[in-house]
Amino acid sequence: MSGYEAKAYVALVGSGVPSNGYEVAKKSGVPRSTVYETLGKLVARGAAFEVKASGDGSTVEYLPLPPRVLVNRLSKEYEESIAELERILPTVTATPQVRLIHDLGNKSALLDCAQDVINASKHELFISAWGTEWDELEDSLLAADRRSVDISALTFGEVGTQVGHCYQHTRSTPEVSLANLGCRMFTVVGDREEAVVGGLTDVNAWGVYTDNPAVVLLAIEYIRHDIAIQLMGEHFDSTEVDRFWKSDPDLERLRSDHGIAAELMRAAHSGGNRPVPDGTPRISRRGSGR
Repeated sequence: MSGYEAKAYVALVGSGVPSNGYEVAKKSGVPRSTVYETLGKLVARGAAFEVKASGDGSTVEYLPLPPRVLVNRLSKEYEESIAELERILPTVTATPQVRLIHDLGNKSALLDCAQDVINASKHELFISAWGTEWDELEDSLLAADRRSVDISALTFGEVGTQVGHCYQHTRSTPEVSLANLGCRMFTVVGDREEAVVGGLTDVNAWGVYTDNPAVVLLAIEYIRHDIAIQLMGEHFDSTEVDRFWKSDPDLERLRSDHGIAAELMRAAHSGGNRPVPDGTPRISRRGSGR
């Protein structure tokens, strides 16, 4: 419906009795000069009916199609249109020549895009998320599970409902992981074709959506290797694994840049200067001074 048609229909529904054009224009705000044309369009699409007014029978009044019937009809038309698009679009879609990397600048954009990836998945999902984000995506994940999508998931901390092959990160507590990273890392990959990667804190969020195969592969391998580490910890002597995890000098070196991951993503998102970990050589862009 157009805006005028919608306003006229709402006015008819709100009246409860047959209404003429003047009454509809007064209640709806549709200009009197176009109200009869608008009502005629509603009649043509079956959303309203003409009735003869009592008395001389020369005055035309209008009644609305009951809202429940209209909603059902519109829903059917919408579903038929979507089905037709799903049938036609794949036949005319060219192989992409350019891959997309799209910036996501807040939590709503990040989670909405992740939900789109989950909802579009048909075969396989990889997800790494904290309970806060997992809970917001839980309905979509459960729906994907019901569609028999193969889900591989790594969670930081407890989550409401586990789906698919779900593993909890136990090598470090959520608090330690947060201290190391400086944010809640978040990754979703759908059908090995598209990915959402980002980070969140209690005050902001940032990330990207991409269908670039290289980035998608990196996101998948990040989750697969993180899950593999958890499985190794479960299948080998826990004392030795814990000792290695907490005291190995090479691991300690890799963890020494506390929070730098979040700072790098923040800087990339804001266009600011890239932070450099303590102890990393800094290269001056000015002359050597010699």
